[in-house]
Amino acid sequence: MKYRDLQIQTQREFPSNMRTEGFGWLVRAGYITRENEILPLGNQAIEHLKSLANQPNFISLLSLPVIANQEETFFPISTGSMEVIHCPSCRYASRKEIAQFAKPVGATHESPLPIEKVLTPDCHTIESLANFLGVPKEKTAKALMFTRNSDGKFVFVVVRGDMQLSEAKLKKLVGDFRLATPEKIAESGAAAGYASPIGLNDALIVVDDLIPQSSNLIAGANEAGYHLKNTNVGRDYKAEIIADIVMANADYPCSNCGSKLDLVNAELLADGNEHHFENILFALAETHHDDKGLTFPKSAAPFDVYLMNVPGKEMDTLAKAEEIYNELQNANTKVLFDDRDERAGVKFNDADLIGCPIRITVGEKNLKEGMVELKPRKEKENRLVQKEQLLNKPENFLKP
Repeated sequence: MKYRDLQIQTQREFPSNMRTEGFGWLVRAGYITRENEILPLGNQAIEHLKSLANQPNFISLLSLPVIANQEETFFPISTGSMEVIHCPSCRYASRKEIAQFAKPVGATHESPLPIEKVLTPDCHTIESLANFLGVPKEKTAKALMFTRNSDGKFVFVVVRGDMQLSEAKLKKLVGDFRLATPEKIAESGAAAGYASPIGLNDALIVVDDLIPQSSNLIAGANEAGYHLKNTNVGRDYKAEIIADIVMANADYPCSNCGSKLDLVNAELLADGNEHHFENILFALAETHHDDKGLTFPKSAAPFDVYLMNVPGKEMDTLAKAEEIYNELQNANTKVLFDDRDERAGVKFNDADLIGCPIRITVGEKNLKEGMVELKPRKEKENRLVQKEQLLNKPENFLKP
């Protein structure tokens, strides 16, 4: 492929809207625009990645620091659009909303005590309730109320006060749902801000599986301004569904090995057999760059070679470079041929920006000796190789 055919426009400066270094280098190298639109060079890179994607070890070929489970592969990055729970010890990884963890029972499992109704004015939240009564949040029961979309069923959910509901886990159990209206809540016999599952009418009661292990919880009295101490599932109300419906978080214990879990932001690279190639390109740029530009590994680079000429006084080095270009193409080597009438310094800079594994420079002085200059992108030193040897066995020389 020729440089002019791809209409590559490199940039001398980073874009003002650069959110990460990788994004900045992709813009400067002409793979994408500052508005995040894929340019021809970027499309070339993505097509190359697609050609590799059927290989079972595709992602590992790219030398990316990923975290993964059997179905999904994530690239950790602070600007990532999703949250992922990860165990550094056993390598467990999952989206936060569906992640598993070892639930802390704590000191909440004890013999059931009689229910006691207490006045709790202006305690509309778990925090205000726990502060008012001087108890930890784990001694409270949090109520959440929804309406199931499919049949209008009122769904009353109970999780422990120190936990957060995972709507993804709940959806898997009951289907799509929406917040219950004040009218629907009143019809069930609950009182918003002071609700509990005790004595409800026609409700599907769903409790987190930590609730049966947590005795004598404080829950609403279904009367404004009042709560009930010592509520217990099984004795005081029945649940149609008992399951894991709460969200994992950082520092919770891993359900596999007990180590503390990490919470990281990440981008999704693969989901089952579907790969997110634009995200993979960004992950490559974020991982493989230096202070001059991109440094893609050979497996990931859209081209094996950046071929350029330095104009000569006595010899048509562009024509000689064209010959080498054609020979390498015939040998199934992917070449980006910089055929511009530009100064050598500009071409050297652009070669570093674009990040091909090898640069081949065709210059008059070396050609007179039957040589061309070869420079791996990640190495400081150039070396001279015999042009004929290069063309006869390019695979012997094009190893960065």
